[in-house]
Amino acid sequence: MSTAIFPGSFDPVTEGHLDIIRRAAKHFDKLVVGVFNNIRKKAFLPVELRVKALEEAVSDMGNVEVVAFDGLLADYMTENDIPVIVRGLRSVTDFEYEQGQAQIIKDIHPELDTFFLLTKPQYSFISSSVVREMYNFGGDISKLVPESVLIAIEHFNNK
Repeated sequence: MSTAIFPGSFDPVTEGHLDIIRRAAKHFDKLVVGVFNNIRKKAFLPVELRVKALEEAVSDMGNVEVVAFDGLLADYMTENDIPVIVRGLRSVTDFEYEQGQAQIIKDIHPELDTFFLLTKPQYSFISSSVVREMYNFGGDISKLVPESVLIAIEHFNNK
């Protein structure tokens, strides 16, 4: 059985992320979407809420599992017998960053591979940081995130 992980902070998950998830799920028997807390950034949504919103967004995909994890990605992969990382690329800048990350992981864990998917052009401008900024300034993000994420954001921020 082929298994891969699509890791990210998904803070929040965007339509671009969902497109990568849908497309990657067609190439693997099981796709794990790994949600982590990015220690370099202040969280917009708690990890638990991101996991729940993602679970709702992928509920129609039978081979996709959403999990939260801490620590090094490579450690999680080896502990859970996941040999492939899926990464989405929007730009040359993304490629340069992801290439370096893939090479570090490959050097330390030669048995792990990275599978790159190019983002569809209609999603290339969407990032979680753009969504956060638009939301914080009252912009309409409804076309940038799935409905479950929009509901989670509105619920969390209207407490």
